[in-house]
Amino acid sequence: MANIVEIRDVRKVYKRDQFEVPVLNGITLSVPDGDFLALMGPSGSGKTTLLNLMAGIDRPSSGSIMVEGKEISRFSETQLASWRARHIGFIFQMYNLIPVLDAFENVELPLLLTHLDKSQRQEHVTAALDIVGLGDRMHHYPRQLSGGQEQRVAIARAIVTDPTILVADEPTGDLDAKNAEETLQLLDRLNRDFKKTIVMVTHDPKAASRARHVLHLEKGQLAEGQYGVAVADA
Repeated sequence: MANIVEIRDVRKVYKRDQFEVPVLNGITLSVPDGDFLALMGPSGSGKTTLLNLMAGIDRPSSGSIMVEGKEISRFSETQLASWRARHIGFIFQMYNLIPVLDAFENVELPLLLTHLDKSQRQEHVTAALDIVGLGDRMHHYPRQLSGGQEQRVAIARAIVTDPTILVADEPTGDLDAKNAEETLQLLDRLNRDFKKTIVMVTHDPKAASRARHVLHLEKGQLAEGQYGVAVADA
């Protein structure tokens, strides 16, 4: 199976005043197309930073990040913004829905940056909401939805552009056990039935168990023997 993400010797250092704070220390890994990868590690281990680098939200201090054969770490800010809009679907812990927009309008937002006309946007939004099981709630506002339903709207928003990769940062962190399980089942379905590549940051071993592979970070490095090292060396 071809690799969709190739990360080579990536380091990330944040500067605060005159101090440098190393976050990632020479990460090398490959993510196969269609994988469901969970990133785990203690607070401050660098897992969210690594997720943000894969998604083109942040840039490495050194090293290279290739996605579908393109070195996104060399893109300009304008190129990165355009690339993210086409290739990355974001799922956050706190949903990030706009309260004054209904479910349909929240899901439609990423499509407003495309060249699709109104009828095409409606078709895409309806399909995305149907996939997450909320086709009958498209005109409900966030305040009229449960937390689990809000997260499913957020997932519909993430998939509406048919992105190359879904990145999820603690997607079950704000949900009760029942809604967390439903969200994980949905992510599993998107991976298995729709062949979506998913990279998920989580602190929850139960959530991580739904992934195909789990990668542990410790103090900015991959734990020895973990999947990322093995794949990179294959």
